[in-house]
Amino acid sequence: MAIVEFFEKPGCQSNTRQKALLRDAGNEVAEHNLLTEPWTPALLRPYFGKEPVSSWFNPSAPAIKQGEIQPERLSEQEALAKMCASPLLIKRPLLRVGDRCCSGFESAALSFLGLDITPEGHTNRCARDSAHPAPSCPSPLVQGCEPANIEQ
Repeated sequence: MAIVEFFEKPGCQSNTRQKALLRDAGNEVAEHNLLTEPWTPALLRPYFGKEPVSSWFNPSAPAIKQGEIQPERLSEQEALAKMCASPLLIKRPLLRVGDRCCSGFESAALSFLGLDITPEGHTNRCARDSAHPAPSCPSPLVQGCEPANIEQ
């Protein structure tokens, strides 16, 4: 299948389930800590494709929930600078297969990467439950799966 570079928040239960789905479908998953990766705007930008800047952010990040950062008011350069300085702001997971990148874990993103995670008996739970209300990580600094409009 594919080698999937998977940038996650360690300990996130949603990311753990997502990696299991990828592996169960026969993919190799290379795990990376999203929070300690040395991000630069040039490295981070490809993960967001043609998505609007506001969709690049983790809506559960405390700075966003508390209104300190309003993604819809930021330029691309401002958004990238803020996310590089504080990776908790980044919508996750970030996924890379070869030279294709995306953020989030839903059917459109996986399809864009050429991945299929629905082997017989499996469903893409994350995509189905994208608005799941249960906390997905052991800390309140979490993000669940948020839909994205990946254009091919």
